Amino acid sequence: MATVLPPPPKRQRREEIARTQVQQDITIGLPPDHGSFKARFVDADGQQMADVIEVPIADASEKNVSLLLNTLLGRDQEEFLPYRFRIHIPSDNKDDDDRAPIIVDQYPSDLYALLRSHGIENPFETTLTLAAEPQAVFRVQSVTRPAHRIPGHGQPILAVSFSPAHSRLLATGSGDCTARIWDTETGTPKFTLKKHRGWVLAVAWSPDGARLASCSMDGTVIVWDPATGEMIGKELTGHAKPVLALAWEPYHLMEDGILQLASASKDGTVRVWAANTGRVQHVLSGHKGNVSCVKWGGTGLIYTASHDKTVRVWDARKGTLVHELKAHAHWVNHLALSTDFVLRTGYFDHTGVVPATDDEKKQKAKERFTKAATIGGKLRERLVSASDDFTMYLWDPMHQGTKHVTRMVGHQKAINHVSFSPDGLFVASAGWDNHTKIWRSHDGSFASTLRGHVAPVYQCAWSADSRLLVTASKDATLKVWNVRAGKMASDLPHHEDEVYAVDWSADGQRVASGGKDKAVRLWRN
Repeated sequence: MATVLPPPPKRQRREEIARTQVQQDITIGLPPDHGSFKARFVDADGQQMADVIEVPIADASEKNVSLLLNTLLGRDQEEFLPYRFRIHIPSDNKDDDDRAPIIVDQYPSDLYALLRSHGIENPFETTLTLAAEPQAVFRVQSVTRPAHRIPGHGQPILAVSFSPAHSRLLATGSGDCTARIWDTETGTPKFTLKKHRGWVLAVAWSPDGARLASCSMDGTVIVWDPATGEMIGKELTGHAKPVLALAWEPYHLMEDGILQLASASKDGTVRVWAANTGRVQHVLSGHKGNVSCVKWGGTGLIYTASHDKTVRVWDARKGTLVHELKAHAHWVNHLALSTDFVLRTGYFDHTGVVPATDDEKKQKAKERFTKAATIGGKLRERLVSASDDFTMYLWDPMHQGTKHVTRMVGHQKAINHVSFSPDGLFVASAGWDNHTKIWRSHDGSFASTLRGHVAPVYQCAWSADSRLLVTASKDATLKVWNVRAGKMASDLPHHEDEVYAVDWSADGQRVASGGKDKAVRLWRN
């Protein structure tokens, strides 16, 4: 027999009837209504893009305004481009109509407060010009199928890297003591680079694509000519232990035609070389453990990460220490710069137009860097460090010195790899907890977790339009993710064993991967 609940007492019934007779205040919790403003959208050349439209201030976040512009332009949702806006606020001096407007580079979190701070009390009477800058000027298609499986290496592949000039040339480094250059159009080997006497741990293209550097367990660095497969100059020797990582000097910083190269070693030092002559420019010593990663920034700073739990910032010209960043509780495994993509690609961009002279090339490389690094009218090259302590830190050494911007917590195990999106808006991190996480780069806040791998994720690589991310895992698969949707776009299961390394070409055409099965795999859409 079911238990029948007793009826509520009279007092409770009277209170319930009284509540139904009271008018509720529905305004509680609603955002304040500050009215609306008229928005005029213009492109980089000042040309109007759509009709002037009225926008409620309560809904005028940058994301919503970006969605509105895409809708006005008649794009389907799958074709939406993210926009960054500069706000042109008209002069508050009514007696001077010719006065130039105030330009705000960084879109505010509170637009109403910004307008009031510039003397605009009634936004409805104001037309704001929003200069729209697309964050992706071309669209990369997700890779969905294998294009080539290229055998050749005799041991696992430890590093893969596309040339910054185009996706036709790919370099790999292997445990068989060789580096190789491949023709990705035909799926055939081009050159086998045989000089090292130990595993080749990393390969790095110079930003002009004219040189390739490789480093090895044997403690040496070699610079190669990718057009001939021949060594340039002599072996760069001096490290007492294996060399773990390489970083080229940004192209726009090059002086007297001498491009420099930094190498990080297990001996606790970083050496800066003149790649043309093999001469040692500086020895950056001070770390008390393996130097696991090195990055060369566009402002002339070198960033190094070490197993001594610190990140150090050096002046590349003087070879002196600028900052020591202490926050991590365990080994620092990897670093990423917000300008990595433009520094890697130098003067190459999606247009395929290469400047004619060296001066024009340097100018274009500098312009691309400055545009990528400018936030709120200031040059800000941000840094993220990833560690075995399950955490990451976001740094702004140029403006905040040794104080971190924020601590990024969420991984449950050690973090292997970290990478900024090409547009600088997001950070991806890959870890031993089988997850890849996405973070917002301006404040380090968490955005999403990409779940799908069933084993540790070793590396990740962004598409050039920052929409897609490819991850390589111990589970013998690659996975391509739609970052905005937080969903898997493609599952690529054709490897036969662990996938150690992955790269997405700068032109967006191809993905390359390599690992324990010793074969290079190329993927296309």
